[in-house]
Amino acid sequence: MHTRSLQRCLAIACLALCSVGIPVTANAHEYTLGSIKIGHPWARATTPGAQTGGGYLKLENNGAADRLVSVSANVSEAAELHSMSMEGNVMKMEKLDKGVELPAGKTVELKPGSLHIMLVGLKAPLKEGTSFPLKLKFEKAGEVTVDVKVDSLTAAPAAATDHKH
Repeated sequence: MHTRSLQRCLAIACLALCSVGIPVTANAHEYTLGSIKIGHPWARATTPGAQTGGGYLKLENNGAADRLVSVSANVSEAAELHSMSMEGNVMKMEKLDKGVELPAGKTVELKPGSLHIMLVGLKAPLKEGTSFPLKLKFEKAGEVTVDVKVDSLTAAPAAATDHKH
């Protein structure tokens, strides 16, 4: 089989998998589940003894409204969806029991100081340069497991999304 024919067959197979809702990795760190594109899942490294960590990613919804209803990870006893805001000099954090809404045609970013994934009861510190699986469950799109890359303890949102793993 010629190289061009093989490339065409692989492209057709990828399109077929995407059309039936099977998650396909678009590149090393971007995922697609139905009409939802999941960009650069990452976490900050934690210090020894830390009991919690944070996870972040970008969700681009190119279809009908949906909702991220839950997350789970094997690196912690629990994984929860949270919002964080500042009211004056007081940080307010709230567990989102109903999940995170994903309006049709919109992008929602889970990032430090805002919506995020809280990893509760870490089993070991999150070490820079490692990764761990995170399962995302959506109300309509279904479930997908993504690979969360652990960045430095001081990684800023822009820096964490700019570099390649």
